[in-house]
Amino acid sequence: MRRADRLFLLIHALRGRRHAITAQQLAQTLEVSLRTVYRDVADLQRSGVPIEGEAGVGYLLRKGADIPPLMFNPDELEALVVGTRFVRAFGGERLGRGATAALLKIEAVLPPELRARSARTRIFAPQLDNRIEASGLIDALHAAVLEQQVLRLNYRDSEARSSEREIEPLCLSFWGGSWTLGAWCRLRAGFRSFRPDRIADYAATGERFAESRERGLDAYLRSVGGQGLEPV
Repeated sequence: MRRADRLFLLIHALRGRRHAITAQQLAQTLEVSLRTVYRDVADLQRSGVPIEGEAGVGYLLRKGADIPPLMFNPDELEALVVGTRFVRAFGGERLGRGATAALLKIEAVLPPELRARSARTRIFAPQLDNRIEASGLIDALHAAVLEQQVLRLNYRDSEARSSEREIEPLCLSFWGGSWTLGAWCRLRAGFRSFRPDRIADYAATGERFAESRERGLDAYLRSVGGQGLEPV
């Protein structure tokens, strides 16, 4: 983590607290050492950030302190707005809701000129009807990736031939019009990229898998070499 990002997160952890937070709690939150917390707090205090407290007692922002939130320049803000629109259009319902909520929080603290800039962005990602994202399948596959659930698929290949597969889903990739699900296929004993629109049926087996060096995400990404595998 960059030091600037860590200092911002430290201030964010202190913002709005009514009671002091200990250096140990800050260290656990930021995943750094106590020594780093002490040094960062001292640097912030020297730079004028009104942090009260001391080592062994805890820290909090002085009551009434006005610490401005992280601010974006116009290009950064436009990137966030456009990214949110793409996530809402193609990222499934759950991530779409999260993207919308995040943008509302950002816009709530923007100065008027930047808020107006975000409204003028002219790059759109129309939300179309009857797409695979609207079916809930992307959300379900995303959940399986996060929870490391073994899935059983009824899958059709490019010639509409069906097969039963057990897979260990590792990631989802969006290719500007279509999705692929990167996975370890137990039937083929190798990595494969599955197209969600060719999944006729799927179910969680109840089994969870543990990634290994040979069958985990890093190995999958090495196998595709940045180019992707042809959908099976």
